[in-house]
Amino acid sequence: MNLPGELKYTKDHEWVKIDGNTATIGITDFAQGELGDIVFVDVDSVDDELSAGDVFGSVEAVKTVSDLFLPINGTVSAFNSDLEDQPELLNTDPYGKGWIIKLELAEGADQSELLSAEDYQASLG
Repeated sequence: MNLPGELKYTKDHEWVKIDGNTATIGITDFAQGELGDIVFVDVDSVDDELSAGDVFGSVEAVKTVSDLFLPINGTVSAFNSDLEDQPELLNTDPYGKGWIIKLELAEGADQSELLSAEDYQASLG
């Protein structure tokens, strides 16, 4: 399983890349493998200010729909529009072209719940 060490992770199987005041968020390689072939990504929270744990969208695979949970407080600033025509990018390139949203971090956003690659791997059992 691919777990880039420079990213942070959540127990809900999202990854987070923080660059200054912006976080890029997607689902992990483990998550896409568990979901199977992804056929649709729904994010209707652009410009919404959300708290950690809030649902910011969903991913639909052939057999299931899974909610996406925000890992950190902030305002959703962008959705990866490439996913509208190519939702399978979540399967083929989850840490690159398959990013889902960009988030403008809230001031003082708590990052203490984010996991290192090692801690995320350990949480999978």
